[in-house]
Amino acid sequence: MKGVVISNWRSVTVRFCPLRGWVGRFVALLVVCVMGIGSQRPTAAEENQYITGQLLVASPKMKDSHFVETVVYMIRHDEEGAMGVVINRPLAKGPISDLLAGLGVKSKGASGEITLHYGGPVKSKQGFVLHSNDYVRNGTIVVQDGFALTGDTEVLRAISRGTGPRQSILVLGYAGWAPGQLEAEMERKDWFVIPAEEALIFDEDAETKWEKAKDRRRIKI
Repeated sequence: MKGVVISNWRSVTVRFCPLRGWVGRFVALLVVCVMGIGSQRPTAAEENQYITGQLLVASPKMKDSHFVETVVYMIRHDEEGAMGVVINRPLAKGPISDLLAGLGVKSKGASGEITLHYGGPVKSKQGFVLHSNDYVRNGTIVVQDGFALTGDTEVLRAISRGTGPRQSILVLGYAGWAPGQLEAEMERKDWFVIPAEEALIFDEDAETKWEKAKDRRRIKI
């Protein structure tokens, strides 16, 4: 599925408050789009193998700096590979009106702030809004169990006006795995899996998400 592509992304600069040691202006370089998720649903047997719609949690054994102490919501997992977005690494926070203006979107009536999150090391200039499925428009992908993904700027405008989804998180980039790669990482205990919970995914206290996810684990690591 194609989202909105901003051709002049180099000029998109948003004045946000830096988090986690970021200094000065945060250059959003935001291209709001969603990769092809695929509309074909897996069979019941395949669903038992895959973890689409669940949370992938880094174990204490994780050594990859991109994923140490991360929690990843899995957008897609099948025989062709996997894709997810990290939900517990905020990057910067600022007025949503500034973000909309930087994207060339009319911001009249916009209010409130929005936090940009690190979604993963792949395609870091692509943005995704993961949200509750009470908001659905043309192009929205309902992933599973109350969660959805929308890839156009209208969802940001709706959020700014209080007419968007009840819960949402904006991420830049995503995590991707080739066929069999994630399975191998799970086999060596780099990750464990827990059910997705709205309270955890949209918790504003990002610093505690990983610890809370560990408390919910079902397997000993």
